[in-house]
Amino acid sequence: MLTGRSFSFPWQLALVPLAACSLRMQPKEVPKPDPTQPPLKKATPRPVYRWAHLDTLVLEGGRVLQLYPAPPSVYERLPAPEWLPTAATAEAEEADLDVVAEERRRLQGAGPRVRRSGRTLLLQPAKGVPLRLVDNPAEDYEVNIAYEYVAALPNIKQWLVSVHLYEGGYYMLVNQQTGRRTRVWSPPAVAPDGRHFVCGNSDVLARYEPSGLQVWEVEGTSLRLLWQRQTEWGLSQPRWLDNRTILFNQDYFDKGDVDTRVMRLAVVP
Repeated sequence: MLTGRSFSFPWQLALVPLAACSLRMQPKEVPKPDPTQPPLKKATPRPVYRWAHLDTLVLEGGRVLQLYPAPPSVYERLPAPEWLPTAATAEAEEADLDVVAEERRRLQGAGPRVRRSGRTLLLQPAKGVPLRLVDNPAEDYEVNIAYEYVAALPNIKQWLVSVHLYEGGYYMLVNQQTGRRTRVWSPPAVAPDGRHFVCGNSDVLARYEPSGLQVWEVEGTSLRLLWQRQTEWGLSQPRWLDNRTILFNQDYFDKGDVDTRVMRLAVVP
């Protein structure tokens, strides 16, 4: 028996959620592999870059300098000062280069203010008394020392002298005006404008000398060390790309041997 109550059945059907229907997409069928075709190779992830620790230089105070790879072709076109050692020079030194004869050749073009008398190398500054650097070929390694004249650096008004110790050695700049001596890690590479120079050294095998980089500023007749950093890798044959940036050979260990790559570094802010 019907009553006065109305039915809302059609309206309730309209509220049934679509998720309850069977219209959802069915998973796509994957074809079975064809046994006559070679199996697909799995994609291998790119290897992690192993030399990340060679790409930054952390200075005192936390300042971080970034190193970037540089094209060897660009590096080879940059001028290299004649007093900087090259790979050929290193090979010649290993072949027992006659250091005495080589220095005698350099002294012939050094001018009257630079000369040698026996074991004594004499340098005459424009102001002040002559500087006498006396060799001591003693068997005692603590006092054994020898001085070798290398070159005159007109852009920074310095003489370059190589100091040989019983084991290892260093380089010394002598001010042509005052005779003041400044110890540096290596022969300097001077910026085109003459306001800065860098000394990069590489001794990653013997480790008699520090490997790393020095950056110097030239203020008139004075030299000021801006910063220096010893590194686990070596820096050799630096060349200036412009007045702020150098390109150089970075020497590092790889699989038990020393490998080299060309890098770029902005050394002056």
